[in-house]
This record gives sequence, C-alpha cells and structure tokens, in this order.
Amino acid sequence: MERVGTIEAKRLRKGGGVLYGGGVRIDQILARPDPVFSFEFFPPKTDAGREALVGTIDELRPLDPAYVSVTYGAMGSNRGQVIEIVSEIKNRIGIEAMAHLTCVGHTREELSSVLDDLASVGIENVLALRGDPPPGTDFQATRGGFAHAADLVALIRKRGGFCIGGAAYPEVHPDAPDAETDLGHLRAKVGAGTDFLVSQLFFDNQDYFSFLTQVRQAGIEVPVLPGIMPVTNLGQVKRFTDMCGAALPADLLRALEEAGDDEAAVLEIGVEHALQQCRDLLKGGAPGVHFYTLNKSASTREILTRLRADD
Repeated sequence: MERVGTIEAKRLRKGGGVLYGGGVRIDQILARPDPVFSFEFFPPKTDAGREALVGTIDELRPLDPAYVSVTYGAMGSNRGQVIEIVSEIKNRIGIEAMAHLTCVGHTREELSSVLDDLASVGIENVLALRGDPPPGTDFQATRGGFAHAADLVALIRKRGGFCIGGAAYPEVHPDAPDAETDLGHLRAKVGAGTDFLVSQLFFDNQDYFSFLTQVRQAGIEVPVLPGIMPVTNLGQVKRFTDMCGAALPADLLRALEEAGDDEAAVLEIGVEHALQQCRDLLKGGAPGVHFYTLNKSASTREILTRLRADD
C-alpha cells in the first residue's frame, strides 16, 4: 500500500501543483535578525472545515508568516489529513509548513513511516511531542513506542533531514511533579537534538521571561518562541488553561467576565491583551511570536498588522 504522502505527491504532480523546491528550515529562519511570526492550526474534521481553514490561511498569507504549523490528532487519528494539509500549505499556498508528531499511539516503526511520508511531500520541519492521551486517561507509552519526547527527537535526529522543534512549558507541564523535573526533561529533549522550542500559551509575560532565565541557567541555548493565544471566548480559554496548566491574570479574567456575552467586547479585550503581550515580548528580546489561532484569522490578523505597523 502506498503511503499517504506518496499519493499526495502524485496528486500534486498530476494537478500541476508547485512541487518540493528547496524549503527553509525554521532554525535557519530563527537565525535571521527579524522577528519570526508563525501560526498554528488544527486539522478540521469536515470538508467544509478544511475549505474554511484554507480560506483562513489565505487571509493571513499577506502578513507573510515565517511558517505555519499543523497539530496532530489523538492516537494519530488524522495522520493522513495532517500530511495532506502541510503539503498543501507548503507546495500550493507557498508558506513554509511544520508538522506536529506525537508518540501517542505509535510504535517506532509507525513514527518512522510518518517521517517518510512527510519527507515525500517536502516537509523539513517537525515539532516532536510526547503528546496528550485521550481525555480522561493517563499517558501510557505504546508497546514498541516511546514514553518521552526526547526519544522521538533522537529518532528524528538519527534519521536526519529534519529541523526539530520541541514544546516548552513556562508554567510547568501539567504532568510534571515540579519545575525542576520539567526542566530536566527539557534539557534531555534539547540534548537529543531539538533545534528550537515553542512555548505553551501563557497570558503573563513574566512567566515567559522567568522561565527563559531558568532555561539559560540550565545550559539550554536554543531559541524559545513564545506562544500567544488571543482570547476570543472566555469559556473556551478556560478549558484550554485547565488542560495545559496556564493561568489567566486576575485583571484579564475580570475584564472578560464583565464583558459577558458581548462577543465584540471579548474580542477587543483579547486582541488588546495579546497585542501588549507581543509588544513587551519583542521589546524584551523574544525571537518572535507563535500564534495559536484556533483556525480563526480575525484576531491574529489584527494583532500582527498592528505589530508590523510598529516597525
């Protein structure tokens, strides 16, 4: 049976799509002096959702993002879809793409196969993650698979051909017993070959800067891109923060609660808070900003447009 990536490559060739020119590694992008701005999306579950996602990416394209990343579903359930979407983003839309890859539900051989699929469509950037188990369950390594992201990083590094990103948690990974243990895992992940890190979302910049100080003191020197998620819905952001262990500052929470069901007011509050975060982060020396878009463009487009106007 042909791999999904190979099938997609043939489809693009037949359809006259743009194919597999030299890509750009994200570590090379981060070595440049200008701030790096990137967007994260998740694969939609329906054809209509996919069309909407492509529309969102097209709306953000004029902002010239350095790259776009696409998340990976639980247990690898949307493996083929992720490969097709990152291929479309890079080879048809023309934006550099990074695919997420997780240990959850995969053996070593299956992970190697996914890497082959990604390489077959010209993807050179991978975010290596342990991954989250299905809701309501604890993480269990798949037999023949990996228990830690560092193991996946080592597999990718040994294979070669990829720039490897990793996740970092300014407010500590929810499964880690303490910050010291979490930092030890991060050091192991970078030691295995991680080229750069992207932080989990946070709403207080002091969490990022304090974390960065700890990272540097631990001897970790790779770039750490801060991850920012503009608030568009209070209930939604509460669910996200509960899952990842991030905290909402009291003043932001109070403003959102006072806005209530006024969607326009909530959107404005979210944009203004995220914009100020981005400005302060860049002023403080952050290498750029990674936006968690939730597959929507309005807030991110507004923030990045105003950031570029600051130059």
